[in-house]
Amino acid sequence: MGEIYYITPNDLINPNTLFQLIYPSETLNYYFSDDFSESFYIQLAQAGFISVSYTEDDIQYLLPEMQFEYAVLDFANLHISKKVHKLLKNPELYSFSINKHPYKVLEKLNSYHKESWIEKEYLELLKRLIDFKDTTVDFQLISCELICNETGILISGEIGYKIGTTYTSLSGFTTKEKKYNNYGKLQLTLLSQYLEKNNYSFWNMGHPYMQYKLEIGAIVLKRKDFLKRWLKEIDQ
Repeated sequence: MGEIYYITPNDLINPNTLFQLIYPSETLNYYFSDDFSESFYIQLAQAGFISVSYTEDDIQYLLPEMQFEYAVLDFANLHISKKVHKLLKNPELYSFSINKHPYKVLEKLNSYHKESWIEKEYLELLKRLIDFKDTTVDFQLISCELICNETGILISGEIGYKIGTTYTSLSGFTTKEKKYNNYGKLQLTLLSQYLEKNNYSFWNMGHPYMQYKLEIGAIVLKRKDFLKRWLKEIDQ
């Protein structure tokens, strides 16, 4: 991962640090902190960081990343495969919802990912953010759920957040049962359609290295180009 530096709230409110050191750096992308407060997490997210967590010597740390590249989906570019089209024509098979079962999604994420980066302190932070309400702060944690109507099983979902007119993915899952093939892409498609319908400007899908993101129509933006769009949208 290379060298990483400790980051503080003051680094984010100091324009010299953020715009002259962090944003332009071509060698640094990861930073770390032991601050798991809601306010700092939101401050990082607003600046364009996507944060995960990790443990070293039994101490948990927040690991904010200012990525070198971002996968971004513009809704006009959404590609829907033939198999997903078929599922869309049978809506009686499933139920799609937003923010109805956030705790179930968090539980599924940690059981699905054997080496999940959502460690204990980060998980507790996300739980606090589910109920976070502050009219002066533009941030909302979002849970996306896809449930099988026949069994009532949560078969696919993800956690992310809304800032301004943008949506950012954090982590997702989909069942590996053969009968639910393509339901993961169905969930992504339904989420994209929801975001477009609700006037989001774009979907920040995070790291561009997962093929499924490109398959549904995401483009890859370098950090500089991403930040131009990001900062414009969240400042509105």
